[in-house]
Amino acid sequence: MTRSHPHPHSLPHPSRRALLGGAALTAFAVATGAGTANAATGTKTATSTGGTTAGGDGAGGGTWPTEFPLPNGFLPEGIAIGRKPYAYMGSRANGAIYRTDLRTGEGGILFAGGTGLIAVGLKLDHDGLLYVAGNTGVARTHDSRTGEVVATHQLTEPTGHFINDVTLLGDRAWFTDSRAAALYGVPRGRTGTVKTLPLTGDWVQLPDVNNANGIVGTPDGRALIVVKSTPGELYNVNLKTGHATKITLIGATNVVNGDGLYRIGGTLYVVQNRLNLISVFHLNSKATTATLTGTITNPNFDVPTTAARFANRLYLVNARFTSPQTPETTFTGVAVPI
Repeated sequence: MTRSHPHPHSLPHPSRRALLGGAALTAFAVATGAGTANAATGTKTATSTGGTTAGGDGAGGGTWPTEFPLPNGFLPEGIAIGRKPYAYMGSRANGAIYRTDLRTGEGGILFAGGTGLIAVGLKLDHDGLLYVAGNTGVARTHDSRTGEVVATHQLTEPTGHFINDVTLLGDRAWFTDSRAAALYGVPRGRTGTVKTLPLTGDWVQLPDVNNANGIVGTPDGRALIVVKSTPGELYNVNLKTGHATKITLIGATNVVNGDGLYRIGGTLYVVQNRLNLISVFHLNSKATTATLTGTITNPNFDVPTTAARFANRLYLVNARFTSPQTPETTFTGVAVPI
């Protein structure tokens, strides 16, 4: 892992993240086996060339894996972790959910998925319910113990929308739509009415690209922070009105290719997928400015998309958007210390 401090120059602008169609993905078979994890041993190191971080920095006294395998062809994008050391990851191929024991790196299929299903962003609630963004206008709720689907919410029409990520705030799970200027609030639990929150204010929806992507609550719990992947902006969204205020970035020109967000107190982690980078920001008290305090990279990153935390590590999945997306393509999860 490499940490660096803010650089005065702007980040490069790679090509935008491709939106993969559900029809092509559902044909991919998802294997149920898991390979052998690469255990971390030795001493923590960090070099300017991105040397592998090994041991001493993670849960379990540095003996837990810093990289673990997912089934070939799984097409991961989302990851969720709760109070126990288990990561839940969703498949863009057929909506399957894979669960990994972070202590060993071993895992298996929790939910087999099905034709036409997709799983992108995920969040695990304290009651064991797992909220899943389903891309084609759909949000699902699963029982994280059995994998069973306990609720399905059709948030929008199936086409022309991309239900991408989710966060838990207050009494709702809030979902982003990368192809429409709105957020959707699904009641936490098994029943309730979905709330649609149109985005207004500074928000300008751009055509034919991914707009709203990752989402987290503000430190005071009164608003939402949304990353706009293109052109790479952060917004503070009022929960009552949907008014979006662009967050002023200090020390960074943009967060281009911003994907998953994770926040710990006033520290915001922005995963910039095709840059193989996590940008670390300090939020002011009202979450109207974000000051770049450093970046995190790792040689095991291969287009990481979203992040979840356990102990003093962030765990990410490598979506490998720049590699062939076939049933034989290998995929991994990666841990970095924070």
